[in-house]
Amino acid sequence: MTAATVARPTGTADAQPTIRRRNSRAKRRAVSILLSAISVLVFIGSVFPVYWMVQTSFQPNNEIIGAEVNFWPKNFTFKNYGTVLLESDRAQFLPALGNSLMVTLLTVVVSLLFAFLAALAVTRFRFRSRRAFIITILIIQMIPGEAMIVSIYRVLDGWALLNTIIGLTLVYCASVLPFTIWTLRGFVNGVPVDLEEAGMIDGLSRAGAFWRITFPLLAPGLVATGVFGFIQAWNEFLLALVVMARPEMMTLPVWLRTFQVANGTTNWAAIMAGSTLMSIPVIVFFLLIQGRMTQGLVSGAVKG
Repeated sequence: MTAATVARPTGTADAQPTIRRRNSRAKRRAVSILLSAISVLVFIGSVFPVYWMVQTSFQPNNEIIGAEVNFWPKNFTFKNYGTVLLESDRAQFLPALGNSLMVTLLTVVVSLLFAFLAALAVTRFRFRSRRAFIITILIIQMIPGEAMIVSIYRVLDGWALLNTIIGLTLVYCASVLPFTIWTLRGFVNGVPVDLEEAGMIDGLSRAGAFWRITFPLLAPGLVATGVFGFIQAWNEFLLALVVMARPEMMTLPVWLRTFQVANGTTNWAAIMAGSTLMSIPVIVFFLLIQGRMTQGLVSGAVKG
């Protein structure tokens, strides 16, 4: 009787760790399944608007504005793309594409150049008003662009830069620079100064140590920052609407607005086709730099 009484608690004590491990594995499995389900839902929610835009671009306009909801085109057609590319009643697609590409690429290159130099200055050097400069960048970033439309218009009009690529590029650079400087500051700050000093000890000049040691480490950060600048300049609408009023100088977001009709039936199928074409350069850009962008985002998350 005594031996049995003693043996029972021993068996129970041996079983408790096993039960706890099983419960822990079951909880981890349940959490993993829940997170996977949430990830799938987020993915579907993110991809579905893009799918809806693309499949709508292949439907006739009368099917889109009808009461029936079609998740796949019943009458598949390329007519909407012909309307977008060949119709001459409104501003042309190819000139608008050229304007957008030129303004966006110039904005990215110029803003990265000046932001890179500014980030180096506030990170590597100690000077008077350095903290005030950083705070000013944050304050400027908080000001909405819509609040400065009248001032921007009058300045560009005084400089004879309305309806010009240079004028819109200057406006975009001014709006992109604060964010770009602040982001690059984190990347530059994440590269230790000791690396440059070690290179200088080995015989490199200060400029040589920077270009051969520091700059390659900052390249992913430049790419990641350039992507955000590209997206911001490519999709901007309001400032381009004010600055580029002439049809031949429209950028793609402003050009897309010409398909809306105030007193009539809006050609939503053509709008979706134009939106799909407008998305292609962004997709190509991402495919070209996705590897560098991933490195830059991870580097900024770890070091910034």
